[in-house]
Amino acid sequence: MSVFEARGLTVRYGALIALGGVHIALEPGVVHGVIGPNGAGKSTFIDALSGRKNPSSGTVHLDGHDITRRSAQWRRQHGVSRSFQRTSVFPSMTVRQQLSMVAHKNGRERLDHVVDTLGLGAVIDRVCAEIAYGTQRSVDLAIALLGQPRVVLLDEPCAGLVADESGRMLEHIRILCRERNVAALLVEHHVEGVFQTCDVITVLDLGKVLVSGTPDEVRADENVIRAYLGSAA
Repeated sequence: MSVFEARGLTVRYGALIALGGVHIALEPGVVHGVIGPNGAGKSTFIDALSGRKNPSSGTVHLDGHDITRRSAQWRRQHGVSRSFQRTSVFPSMTVRQQLSMVAHKNGRERLDHVVDTLGLGAVIDRVCAEIAYGTQRSVDLAIALLGQPRVVLLDEPCAGLVADESGRMLEHIRILCRERNVAALLVEHHVEGVFQTCDVITVLDLGKVLVSGTPDEVRADENVIRAYLGSAA
């Protein structure tokens, strides 16, 4: 049963329809990927889901309750977390200070499990500006998961990572979301990683859903192959 749902979500900029009538349902413990070519509406979609952008029409629901006009801050406080394409660490703070601040603000959760799973123990007392970029991305993921959110919206968590780092990041996402029974939406350009990580995939094209289904169903869909994956699919 879905915990977080968008129904007919539409975002217009004047005559331009950036997102047109999108429906999606996220379930606990399920990683739901969203892919599509540049300009497909992925960033607009995650902004509308997270409360950073008001939709022109359509609704967003948490546990069946309409939260369409609720702010991003309200959503975070009520269990809907979001990460960003760019790292959001404070360069002058240590990893421990950064995570402790977020944990205190969002329910005083112990850091041990997230720190251990993401391999942050070795850098926990280092200043964020001094750690590798890939490790900063792991800190971003830890921040999104602290406070035990029920929904996480992950906006290109592999941005700027090399292939090995991307693989580890996606594996961490899969493990943590399933262990914590979190409903996850993953927007990512690392297409093969999405197919390997996600339980369900939705493909956007020109602001509309082209297809939604299991990785095997999406990979075999002729419309997806023509519009996005190409013959290599």
